[in-house]
Amino acid sequence: MRRSAMGVAIWTLLSRASGMARVLVVGGVLGPTYVANVFQAGNTLPNNVFTIFAGPMVAMVVVPTVVRASTGTAAGLGRAREVLGRVAGRLLAVAGVCAGGLVLLSPALGWSLVLGVPGPDRSRAWLLAVVLILFVAPQVVLYTAISLAVAAQQSRGRFALAAGAPTVENLATIAVVLVAGKMFGSGLDVAHTPLAMIIWMGAGSTAAVVVHAGLQFYGTARVGLLTAPRWGLAQSPAARDCVRRIVVSMPVPATSAATTYVVAVIAATVPGGVLVIQFASQVFFGLSFIAGRAVSMAALPRLAAAAAVRDWPGFAVAWRKCLHYATLAALPPLCLLMLFAAPIANLVSQGELREPVLLDELGACLAIAAVGQLVSGIHDLGRRALFARLDDRGPRRASIVGFVASIVVALGAALLHPDPTTTLVTLMMAVLVGEVAGAVTVLAAVRRHIRPERLTGAGNAVRALLATLAMLPALAGGSWLLHHLASGRLVDLGVLAATTLLALVLFGSCTASLNRRRMGAEY
Repeated sequence: MRRSAMGVAIWTLLSRASGMARVLVVGGVLGPTYVANVFQAGNTLPNNVFTIFAGPMVAMVVVPTVVRASTGTAAGLGRAREVLGRVAGRLLAVAGVCAGGLVLLSPALGWSLVLGVPGPDRSRAWLLAVVLILFVAPQVVLYTAISLAVAAQQSRGRFALAAGAPTVENLATIAVVLVAGKMFGSGLDVAHTPLAMIIWMGAGSTAAVVVHAGLQFYGTARVGLLTAPRWGLAQSPAARDCVRRIVVSMPVPATSAATTYVVAVIAATVPGGVLVIQFASQVFFGLSFIAGRAVSMAALPRLAAAAAVRDWPGFAVAWRKCLHYATLAALPPLCLLMLFAAPIANLVSQGELREPVLLDELGACLAIAAVGQLVSGIHDLGRRALFARLDDRGPRRASIVGFVASIVVALGAALLHPDPTTTLVTLMMAVLVGEVAGAVTVLAAVRRHIRPERLTGAGNAVRALLATLAMLPALAGGSWLLHHLASGRLVDLGVLAATTLLALVLFGSCTASLNRRRMGAEY
């Protein structure tokens, strides 16, 4: 499990780092403008639409279905291709309808993205948003095909290409934005942004997704599961059950996508606000994917195996170990990002983003993300544990509770009309509050399932605390150097890199020592 989690973490780190670089490049080229808000919010619409009707549920449901179909006989791989093809036929048909709906609703959606633009420029911003949506709408179908290809590879134990291919998409999008800045100029406001620039960036970002899809199809072909979409879902009970479970689980990704959209709409009322929120969100969920969520992905087979044979004490033991690993993985980034949020914000801000107000906003949002990535990892682990128990109701309930909590806080930020800094910080707090509410809900459900076994281990909590305290010398030394050395981006980068490396060494050494002592005591 540790090896699988490490592999997922490494490749996800590359894709998430390139995703954050994409946000920074867009900010550096377009600047804290309403045009940047339109591009960032509009370009995420297709992925949000895909998330609403399928999203992460595709892998959680399709992987076990394909595994069951491909085992047992020599003809299993052919049967798996048939099941996957029939599931793909239904999902891609739905994706096509959603892409068409996105085109039809583009005027209304474009209007919602430009509510914060001042009156004289709003009609022009609306036109730019509508044109962008028209060019990115096909991405709904592409992301659906990508998710099916990823599930096919994971079902055969292949994770590297599936996790790393998004890096190519991000790099291609970065190239498109940089070329747009050279061709049309950077930091343009709404009135001076040519329509050709929006067309170039919309078509270019869709082309980047096409390249990503091609890589995932190559990976699917390598594992022998590349197949054309097929009709006749009723002819395959396995495919029909797979689609039914995806439909039943729709509230889980739909609430997440709805929260992201509402937060983006409110952030768009602040110049450059979408850039700040999206970068902080990339850190928020990116760190969780290379820490707690990486552990939860690797833990799912072990939890499911224990649940399949109704080994409930074994399930509880596996749960406590996975919870311990997920917490351990999230503690170093929590401490480092919480303490050094302001220097990191200053370090990553480039070009038009280097404004004092935006730096303060980004630093505060990164500090919130430090806590959020720990909570998000635990939330995801609990959700996967419930799916391993075939409990669909618990994750749905947790998603709805989290959504309501996030929206209440986000609407409070919009209706109370605070200053821009407070608005963005409150929006990040809304995301965190939603994750906390969801995590508490799934933990309560897991507790009901494993009772009378313990939900957590007291010894694990003590070891995690001691390992965290072991980082204090590195954290204190790094903080002192940043405050007393001559200010400079290269100096700050060197201090942060050295502090991170030393903190991880101290944390890992302490953890290994405590584990050896525990195993010696048990022996």
